[in-house]
Amino acid sequence: MAKLPAPSPEAAAKAAEAKDKAAWTAKAGAYQLCKSQEKTAERYQADASKAGRDVKPGAAGAACTDPGPYVPPTAAPAAAATPASAPDKKS
Repeated sequence: MAKLPAPSPEAAAKAAEAKDKAAWTAKAGAYQLCKSQEKTAERYQADASKAGRDVKPGAAGAACTDPGPYVPPTAAPAAAATPASAPDKKS
C-alpha cells in the first residue's frame, strides 16, 4: 500500500486556517439563528398581548453571544522562533 506524502507546512497552515474559518462560520450562523429566534419570540409575545391573550414568558435561554469579526490565526514570526545568535566578542 502506498502512503501519501506529508503535507507541506504551507498546505497544513492553509488547512488549519480553513478549519478555523469553518468553526467561526458555524458560530456566526448560530448567533444569527439565536437573534432571529429572540426577535420572533418578542414579536409573538407583543402580538399576543395586543390581541388580549394571556402570554406567559418563555423559559430564559442562554444569551446570544456574538463571535465578532473573523480574525485569522496568526503564525508565530519566523524570527521569534529561531534563537538569537550571540554577538561575536573581539579580544
